[in-house]
Amino acid sequence: MVDFRLLPSRSIMRGQIEQREVRVSQLEFTVGQRYVSDTEPELGLGVVLQVGSTSAEIGFPAAGERRNYSIKQAPLSRVRYQVGEKIKHQDGQRLVIKDVAEHGGCLLYDTRDADEQPRSVPEFELDSFVQFSKPRERLFAGQIDKSNHFSLRYRSRVLRHQSEQRNGFGLGGARVSLLPHQLYIASQVASRYAPRVLLADEVGLGKTIEAGLILHRQLLTGRAHRALVIVPDTLQHQWLVEMLRRFNLSFTLLDEARCQSLEGKDCDDLLDDIDELDDFDPDNFVNPFESAQLVLCSLSFLTDNPERLEQASAADWDLLLVDEAHHLDWSREQVSLEYQAVEQLARVARGLLLLTATPEQLGLESHFARLRLLDPDRYYDLETFIAEQKSYQPLSELVEHLNSIRPDEVAVTGELFDDQVKELADYLDPASIERAIKQAQTESLQLAIDYLVEVLLDRHGTGRVLLRNTRHGISGFPERILHQHKVELEPTDAQALVEQPLKVQLKPEAYWAEQGDWCQFDPRVPWLKDFIKSKRGEKILVICADGETALTLELHLRLRHGIASTVFHEGMNLIARDRAAAYFADAEEGAQVLIASEIGSEGRNFQFSQDLVLFDLPLNPDLLEQRIGRLDRIGQEGSVNIHLPIYHSDTTVQAPAKLARWYQQGLNAFEQTCAIGQTAYQAFAERLVPALGDASSDITPLIQETSEFAKSLNDELQAGRDKLLELNACRPVPAQAMVDALTELDQDDTLPDYLMRALDSFNVDYERHSDISWVLHPGEHMRVDPYPGLPESGLTVTFDRATALSRDDMSFLTWEHPLVRGTLELVADTEFGNTAVATLKLPPLKPGTMLVEAIYCLYTPAPADLQLGRYISQPVMRVLMDTNGKDFAQVLGADKLNRLLQKVPRASAQELVRHSREQISSVLDNTEQAVAPLRAGQIDDAKENVRQDIGREVERLQELAKVNPNIRSEEVDYLNRRLARSLEYLDHASLKLDAVRVIVAV
Repeated sequence: MVDFRLLPSRSIMRGQIEQREVRVSQLEFTVGQRYVSDTEPELGLGVVLQVGSTSAEIGFPAAGERRNYSIKQAPLSRVRYQVGEKIKHQDGQRLVIKDVAEHGGCLLYDTRDADEQPRSVPEFELDSFVQFSKPRERLFAGQIDKSNHFSLRYRSRVLRHQSEQRNGFGLGGARVSLLPHQLYIASQVASRYAPRVLLADEVGLGKTIEAGLILHRQLLTGRAHRALVIVPDTLQHQWLVEMLRRFNLSFTLLDEARCQSLEGKDCDDLLDDIDELDDFDPDNFVNPFESAQLVLCSLSFLTDNPERLEQASAADWDLLLVDEAHHLDWSREQVSLEYQAVEQLARVARGLLLLTATPEQLGLESHFARLRLLDPDRYYDLETFIAEQKSYQPLSELVEHLNSIRPDEVAVTGELFDDQVKELADYLDPASIERAIKQAQTESLQLAIDYLVEVLLDRHGTGRVLLRNTRHGISGFPERILHQHKVELEPTDAQALVEQPLKVQLKPEAYWAEQGDWCQFDPRVPWLKDFIKSKRGEKILVICADGETALTLELHLRLRHGIASTVFHEGMNLIARDRAAAYFADAEEGAQVLIASEIGSEGRNFQFSQDLVLFDLPLNPDLLEQRIGRLDRIGQEGSVNIHLPIYHSDTTVQAPAKLARWYQQGLNAFEQTCAIGQTAYQAFAERLVPALGDASSDITPLIQETSEFAKSLNDELQAGRDKLLELNACRPVPAQAMVDALTELDQDDTLPDYLMRALDSFNVDYERHSDISWVLHPGEHMRVDPYPGLPESGLTVTFDRATALSRDDMSFLTWEHPLVRGTLELVADTEFGNTAVATLKLPPLKPGTMLVEAIYCLYTPAPADLQLGRYISQPVMRVLMDTNGKDFAQVLGADKLNRLLQKVPRASAQELVRHSREQISSVLDNTEQAVAPLRAGQIDDAKENVRQDIGREVERLQELAKVNPNIRSEEVDYLNRRLARSLEYLDHASLKLDAVRVIVAV
């Protein structure tokens, strides 16, 4: 126990330690004394240079800094080393202290060197390059943190470990709906080493989201560090926005101007002949593709600039993502530049994700070309590939029949099942068949069927490299309803319009602009005004061809007719677009109408609205689908009403009316997703475009031909559907289990409570925006500046997924958000809170009883991609020991203890530690001995977990490789290396004291 009578400036009163008048003269400053700054420990060991009547000047030789401190309020701790400790002289010699004496206010250390030779060392000769970061060092140096900071540190370590151990780690933090098919694909692909797959979901099912989830998880788990995304020109901004908004991934967009800037060149004054420079050194050239971890560029940028392609190929990429991969033309006779560029990069990138439309719509040759990029050794011959694909058809039918068996028809299904199993003998090994039959007899028929299907999907077909979900197999899409609205035209205007070029007919505001303010003359505008007012209280999205039209139309409706509207177009910067989207999304005080341009609407989902107005019609079917896709998403709660204002006149038929007929009657593109739209347009464009522009042309025959062509193509696609692929892309049971787990995590209120305490500890200002949303601002006295993940302008955040999906202006806070992860690192990976002193009033404990709470961690300095933390069941060990060696950790749990503790003034805490140093040190030694035996058990358990997890997967892949050539040897080799490295690093794991708190009973 501690005798408080030994502490002359403290007394015990009413169960608490109260501070009497304490003069800093207890630590009277004398030139030559050594101190450490409590607020800037990184400065190293300071030395008193001058002492005045009210201040002292302290020099910090290690940092080359000087500071003046008020004597009464100096945030300094006197450094006093004790007998037995090791010190370092400023000449570099390491010495052991044998005795300590004080002369004239300064300490003199009697030491011995390695040869036991005596040496007297005045404290001003100590090495200044000293950092007190270890808990024991900081505690005895007087660097004592607040008790609640200690509690926060312990909690941070526990919560971070829990977060990283979850199976859905890396998937739950994105601003996306929790859709089973997306989560299943992402979890399967992201868990692989350097995945090389083709993501081929149908339109609207979220290939971009799946790719983002895969990249996000690979980055968080350390399996990827650098990624290159290649997209068409028109999708650059969409990808940039989607990756930032949904996944908090900040990409660097590279174009020629940016590359020139990174290379230090002036784009307006390029050097014609760099060889003329005498001081030219090619080694000093910067590769722009190595300037960032995450890079985004257009495909045309690489094909138009061979030197940039070479630079991209010279950079090191863990993951290469290519969007719209079906546009990479390849045939045995001719290979496009685009295909060659991607092929060159695919050879050097470890992982490859190709995003494409339904592969079969472009033919087997095109499909083979994509797979060839993934694995040229596996897919080397087109004829072999075609024959192989045909061989899977009987198996596909067997799997479909197997899935059709109804387990409730026991009398019939048993016989059916036996027949099916016999037919599977050519595809499965006897052990798998025997297991399925036994499972059907002893457990349930359904479990047996599920097992057989899973094994078949694993072993056969291209399901490991090609993942595709179709709308046929995914529910949740809304109904699409077309509403055509007649807008009457005067005969003279109708005649004048049909004589205009087709471009003007499809965007007629150019014609009306010749008469002045086109909004005053175009009859679509008053129709739109009346339509909006008839839908009072309902959100309406209006899309037109270009930004200028959107800007003019929105201004007219807002100023002339008082309509609450906002505009959204490509000329606005990202912040302005976010504000416009947020204003539109606000259900109470937001805009009723958002008027967006064609390109401006890309990448945004406004599924809280059910009314879409197509102010004009694009000539490209894909653009039409993209427009409707702003509302037609999984999760849309109502029907999507598509409103199309069409000029009507008794004298002429306008081009937009003809185009609408072709879309509706030829392709059914308004009310159904049209996967073959672009193919049909290419087939009929030479006849369609002139017919639209010719007022006398009747397009009825063309519509009939288009309808027959579309039906034939759709039938062909349906007949060619690979059932094996569709089943493998989303296995319902594990997919739904993942959704349920992440949903439960969303509903847990642990994160808001933790973050509130952390922000308070770092003096970050926050205010409640609502029950589930906060507004964060940098505080004036933050402990760190800048705070990780918090911009200077502040941040509006929400903990609710539904709110985040509807409010683009709010960040979605989860355990995976950069601000939260930055907070966890700030607390757990620094010296923050690793020392503390507190008092405890608990009747069973005698006043003066000292307890030492020690937190130990199993330290494994291994590469992040090994994720060893997932295999360690108890990475944090807690001991609460008194001076007699009794451990109270089980009796007084961390949470219970924290509620009972009282804080101690800093000066009192420093005095307590100084006078009780021997006792504290002795108890700490005992805690270390108490946890030491736990190390072996923890390591053995972790090794067994590693063998179970990685070893089982290695065995599985090795078995699959015997029958499925899509198993890459690189993946098996990687898993074997990972298994060996994991076991090796665990062998070297050590227990480390992470934090210590001294507690005195009062």
